[in-house]
Amino acid sequence: MAIARQGASQGQNAKRVSIDVGLLPYNEVFTDFLRKQSAQGRPLYLCTATDQRFAKQIASHLGIFAGVFASDGHVNLSSRNKVSALKDAFGMRGFDYCGNSTDDIVVWKEANKAIVIGNQKIAAAATRVNQNTTIFQHGEYPIFSFPFKKTLKAIRVYQWVKNILIFVPLLTSHQFTELVSVRSSLIAFVSFSLCASSVYLLNDMLDLDTDRRHTRKRLRPFAAGDLSLQFGIFLMLGLLTASFVLAILLPLKFMLVLGCYYMLTLAYSFKFKKMMLIDVFALASLYTSRVMAGGAASNIPLSSWLVMFSISIFLSLAFLKRYIELDEELRASGASSASHTSSTGRGYLTEDTSMLRSFGTSAGYLAVIVLAIYLNSTDIDLLYSHRSALWGIFALLLFWVSWMWMSAFKGKIHDDPIVFALKDRTSLVTIVLVVFCMLIAI
Repeated sequence: MAIARQGASQGQNAKRVSIDVGLLPYNEVFTDFLRKQSAQGRPLYLCTATDQRFAKQIASHLGIFAGVFASDGHVNLSSRNKVSALKDAFGMRGFDYCGNSTDDIVVWKEANKAIVIGNQKIAAAATRVNQNTTIFQHGEYPIFSFPFKKTLKAIRVYQWVKNILIFVPLLTSHQFTELVSVRSSLIAFVSFSLCASSVYLLNDMLDLDTDRRHTRKRLRPFAAGDLSLQFGIFLMLGLLTASFVLAILLPLKFMLVLGCYYMLTLAYSFKFKKMMLIDVFALASLYTSRVMAGGAASNIPLSSWLVMFSISIFLSLAFLKRYIELDEELRASGASSASHTSSTGRGYLTEDTSMLRSFGTSAGYLAVIVLAIYLNSTDIDLLYSHRSALWGIFALLLFWVSWMWMSAFKGKIHDDPIVFALKDRTSLVTIVLVVFCMLIAI
């Protein structure tokens, strides 16, 4: 009776829910193996506890199965029910069975051959009930079967370069030689990086459907099915806890900035990223919060000039990020910028690319103007002995803003603009020259 009720409940849920089977994360290596088996004339059957409505859709999508065994709304085809169905169809030891769950152990016990997909512990359990057991390994599972490479990819360690912005107050206040300030900034860098990674995990778990429709994002560990959502939730909470534990070592105002950053990222993840213009202003605020965090960690007061400059330049980069995403969709679909196609998961139409480009370049040149006004102010005499050298920074920034937008227009940027800048040779040379001009001015 318990099984029948469970099956009926599952059937009712299946009637209320629809899925796009083309967006499900398939183990490509394993499906390739199955296609080869099918091509050799071996009959394959999809046997799953999933409702038959979904199972038939998946079987039709893959096109390699001769038939389907699935739950039908009355019987949940798992564990012993699955064994009975297979024995009735093929007889004792008349089938090989592929699986990846402890629920499959009772099936392997009655199978001719047990094929375990990518789990050493379950393979060991399968071997105890069936000596004819092989493991089909997918991906890399090092010590203790922990997917280190996939985890590092999921937390996006390469994105930590954006948190170099935390060191900006050290540079602009000329405190980069004070060990206490440098130590505080380093702790803030690690704390912010861990917090940011927890947010990346949350975003990826929330954006599964849209990521699976994207040409590049579909390869992210959660979208590709390389990491489970349960593992992602555990890792997200662990990183977030570690971040705030480190923040305890720094002044309270750093903790406040970090808390505001996290709350804003949550608002962005759940709401703001789908709201036109609100999303880019939120992104600019997230960039700026890194600079504010650096000042808070080292007790360095931020000048109004630095705040105005940061907001302007990061607003330009936020528009640039959104422009890149929209432009990629245009290039992938072959649509015209004059079309009215909606951006996947965003509040823009493809025809908005020209407006985003206008807003973004305007914000970038506004940052250059703010810098020019600062260079003409009396405030600069307090920090620099040779202020004329700073005009080199004005010229370099004017060039860099133009360079970034031209690169995006030509389709050369495929990542976060700051990450791209720290990989791009021209941008790196520009950064070195800016630091050189600043050192000469001191």
